[in-house]
Amino acid sequence: MNHPSDDSFDLNGDTLHEECGVFGILGHNDAATLTALGLHALQHRGQEAAGIVSFDGKQFYTEKRMGPVGDHYTDPALLAKLPGAMAMGHTRYSTTGEVALRNVQPLFAELEAGGIAIAHNGNFTNGLTLRRQIIATGAICQSTSDTEVVLHLVARSRHSSTTDRFIDAIRQMEGGYAMLAMTRTKLIAARDPVGIRPLVMGELDGKPIFCSETCALDMIGAKYIRDVENGEVIICEIQPDGSISIDERKPVRPAPERPCLFEYVYFARPDSVVAGRSVYSARKGMGINLAKEAPVEADVVVPVPDGGTPAAIGYAQQSGIPFELGIIRNHYVGRTFIEPTQSIRAFGVKLKHSANRAEIAGKRVVLVDDSDRAGHDLAQDRADDPRCWGDRSAFAGRQPDDLFSDYYGIDTPDPEKLLANQHENSASMCRFIGADSLAFLSIDGLYDAVGGEPRNPKAPQFTDHYFTGDYPTQLTDLNGRAKNEPKQISLLKEAG
Repeated sequence: MNHPSDDSFDLNGDTLHEECGVFGILGHNDAATLTALGLHALQHRGQEAAGIVSFDGKQFYTEKRMGPVGDHYTDPALLAKLPGAMAMGHTRYSTTGEVALRNVQPLFAELEAGGIAIAHNGNFTNGLTLRRQIIATGAICQSTSDTEVVLHLVARSRHSSTTDRFIDAIRQMEGGYAMLAMTRTKLIAARDPVGIRPLVMGELDGKPIFCSETCALDMIGAKYIRDVENGEVIICEIQPDGSISIDERKPVRPAPERPCLFEYVYFARPDSVVAGRSVYSARKGMGINLAKEAPVEADVVVPVPDGGTPAAIGYAQQSGIPFELGIIRNHYVGRTFIEPTQSIRAFGVKLKHSANRAEIAGKRVVLVDDSDRAGHDLAQDRADDPRCWGDRSAFAGRQPDDLFSDYYGIDTPDPEKLLANQHENSASMCRFIGADSLAFLSIDGLYDAVGGEPRNPKAPQFTDHYFTGDYPTQLTDLNGRAKNEPKQISLLKEAG
């Protein structure tokens, strides 16, 4: 197969950008089934495809399918094709990039040092640069996934053991990632030096588990052990006597940990705990702080489900305004934020939300949602059914305005496509959405809700570049700087 040309990796596209979920377990007789269940719990992190690799002591087995986990991996006949006491899996969505079976992870390669499967959540900000260097040596790339870059680096390493080759490879990677690798005897977990993407360690029947969120551990009744630390590599290995050894290493010098704020705002499940913080409590705190910063005279607080529900509860409790489900979500429609194209997203909005008119007709409504990204959805809602807004409406976002693109695995458009950068000021945004007033949580209010204190501009406690432009790592593929800076920097000052 010919490798794709460099043109197929346009930095304005999202071919290499993914927000996904990973799960792996070592030494358990039901490894593949437990992996399928874990991926089901992580389904919110990727709905386009899923893959599982297992090993039975003799050979590796791989099953990859397009579509949701539940459409395929509930079939006993399919799981029977994944024998063995070790397995790892990945649930994926692409953004605007290629949706193809060849890109579905885990990716597997048979190397001189032995077979290895790799999957990760995140994005490498030097992945394109490394890929071009690899292609220049005559190597052939079989996919358009940046995960394949790691496989090539492992294969090219001069170290003898697969573990050392893997560590050698990730030392060359920049960006945000939570990565799993599996060999004939080992399950390896690695997290980027800044700790942008989440990765936790658990245990079931004495067997180690790694996964993107604690909700996957809860799904299978596993015990949470701890988070994988930023810059840490944990190697779990089955010994000849059947015992499992655990080796913890820090092969790269970690920077101060900066977990991604968007995990708390949007991506993580509300019943998960990320970096020791309850996602539900953080979202509820966002609503409480929003009510303090942007009080509104209204009759009812309504969430845009499901993302806005915890924040709306917090807003209602702080303000004393009754909470009602004024918009009902059709749960058989996927998340419009992660659909590959805007046309599909817009169509999905029509199917996704329905006004509960009996509860909001003739009332002053405060609508609470996660972000200004929802402005397109809300404008579509209003155009399709103005009655869903009541007599007067105020839109409140539980995060600051998005102004900058993300390069660590979140589906953000080019800056000029972000709602805040399409309008001169908040009043213009308000008119576009169709609300009577508009407010967004300040950056300090968001920090307080998640971490309990305001942002420290000299040493930010979280990854927050989508609001501030403060990128936590090098952006080698962009020559060290974010491209297409936003046009309306003044809105950043409005957001605090």
